[in-house]
Amino acid sequence: MREDADLTKQKEGPKAAWMVTFADLVSLMLTFFVLLFSMSSVKMDDWEAITDTLTQSLNPSKVTTVAAATAEFNIGTIFRRQATDLDYLAGVLESGVAEDELLKNAKIMQQDDRLIIALPGDLLFPPGKAGMPDEARSALFTLGSLLRNVGNQIGVNGHTDPTPPGEGSGYASNWELSVARAAAVANTLRQSGYTDDIVAYGFADSHYNLLPEMTQAERDRLGRRVDIVVFPTVGGGA
Repeated sequence: MREDADLTKQKEGPKAAWMVTFADLVSLMLTFFVLLFSMSSVKMDDWEAITDTLTQSLNPSKVTTVAAATAEFNIGTIFRRQATDLDYLAGVLESGVAEDELLKNAKIMQQDDRLIIALPGDLLFPPGKAGMPDEARSALFTLGSLLRNVGNQIGVNGHTDPTPPGEGSGYASNWELSVARAAAVANTLRQSGYTDDIVAYGFADSHYNLLPEMTQAERDRLGRRVDIVVFPTVGGGA
């Protein structure tokens, strides 16, 4: 057993001896580099640049202050008008026209995706004519004051009954008469303050057969009408 212990010590001896030699070598190399550094000269500008870089890298708490923008609008802003909800607009129009003696006879109805204000032609125009008396213009100005702040597209459709215009009307056909009446209403709405484009159409008596069942007198009266159509889309600027 003693011989085995001696053999073990002899085997462990060389393993520890190389570390002494390695430590001496590292000490000599360190001494050599210290000697080289002590004999060299460092430029102060380069040294300060190095120290500043290290300081900024090792000091993350330092925050660079950026001046705030001073322009009122740094990015261009685009203002887009919105179309008015037709359900809401119908309520506003019904309250507004009810206060006018002439407009209270108008019919306000929603059809498909649009709002229609049906104005009986007999209330706006003399028979066979497209010129409006002062009271009719005043009523349309009242209606225009309700529509001028609306962003929706507006159209005007003129209609007639099947009876041809009289010889003294100045119009050769119901087509011409319906277009002239639609244009007259559209121009009055523009004069009242509605600034967007208004499209005017004349349908003559082409929609007469689409009217609901009623007496002949009522059909003729409703057939001679001008419809102001409010669309759900935004109107085009003038």
